[in-house]
Amino acid sequence: MTPRPAFSAYGVELEYMIVDRRSLDVRPIADALLRDERGRVVNELARGRLGWSNELTLHLIEIKNRLPAPDLAPLAAALQAEVAELDRRLAPLGARLMPGGMHPCMDPTCECRLWPHGQAGIYRTYERIFGCHRHGFANIQSAHLNLPFADDGEFARLHAAVRLLLPILPALAASSPIADGRADGHLDTRLVAYLVHQDRIPASLGEATIPEAGVASQVEYRQRILAPMYRQASALDPEGILRHEWLNSRGAIPRFERMALEIRLLDMQEYPRADLAVAAAVGAVARRLYRMGEGGDLARQQAYPGASLATLLRACLRDGERARIDDPVYLELLGLAPVPIEVGAAWHRLVEAWWAAEPTARSTWGEPLETILTHGPLARRILRAAGPDLSRPHLAAVYAGLCDCLAQGHSFLPS
Repeated sequence: MTPRPAFSAYGVELEYMIVDRRSLDVRPIADALLRDERGRVVNELARGRLGWSNELTLHLIEIKNRLPAPDLAPLAAALQAEVAELDRRLAPLGARLMPGGMHPCMDPTCECRLWPHGQAGIYRTYERIFGCHRHGFANIQSAHLNLPFADDGEFARLHAAVRLLLPILPALAASSPIADGRADGHLDTRLVAYLVHQDRIPASLGEATIPEAGVASQVEYRQRILAPMYRQASALDPEGILRHEWLNSRGAIPRFERMALEIRLLDMQEYPRADLAVAAAVGAVARRLYRMGEGGDLARQQAYPGASLATLLRACLRDGERARIDDPVYLELLGLAPVPIEVGAAWHRLVEAWWAAEPTARSTWGEPLETILTHGPLARRILRAAGPDLSRPHLAAVYAGLCDCLAQGHSFLPS
């Protein structure tokens, strides 16, 4: 594979729940969709440049671009068409797709069914070591953004830029405010569970999923991060079934086999254009920080304390766009004035700077991003729609509205 320069292409993976069309209970039937032309169950189904694939559980299906895309914009219509095709195939089965970061009422202890087909041994190993019948494994839907790098220099700058951005991503993307039929005060309950889901192998998580500072090369990353993780995992996995870079559960992980950095802290939005708008904003701001690293800020970016980033991340998991940034050093590293500011206002400024430099970006991504920046992340809008009534019937009605947004391709804006 020929390495691609940083920001020359994008890979997007979107995970959707399969639910009953009436009750919205999870339906473990992903294997009914992932069948080849001979009717055999497969882990991945190629559909031109796009594809469908399985995940850990049978109620989850992923759609993605199989080949790197030089531009995110054309993917919006293409991924929406894949959603329509999946819904068309699910309709005779009495099922549909649901967006969002978590099912609001799923009981993973009794409703989780692991993928039993190809590579099932991997999932059985996860279950044996971590226990997957819980939030963080069984009820977790995310959008992954893959950004390429061509060499060690690009990897170091990209890693440093993305590391700085990770804590404030939930202010844009949080969409999981309700789990077990309760709102516990976090806008991003998915990530609250994700912070500890692999705590039996602490080396796989980093500091609250924040990657380590100052990684200068691929060899150094393998030595400092992956090797200790594999050593720690070997006590629980002597066969080495999980000895792969995807065991790494930091908020951004290098996928060296495809020379890309995979960002994992984005909750699913209500329809593909919104997911891609968030991805485009994240990519644009990461590119700005990357260029600041090229201009001499790399050492300062790499030196910023992981503990400070973890503290900010936890604040954003709870308060989303209303969390505050008080550290002038962090604000300067983002290219903002060193004056305390709410994270939502910081994103306003970062996005407006992007649009000022690239006016076509506003016309492409303006509607979904302005919805988020004006009305709050999807989690905030879900809570507004639900109000004080978190009964299962009312939550089913709210999330049926989300399913309609996904099917019809528009933003969720409760009255």
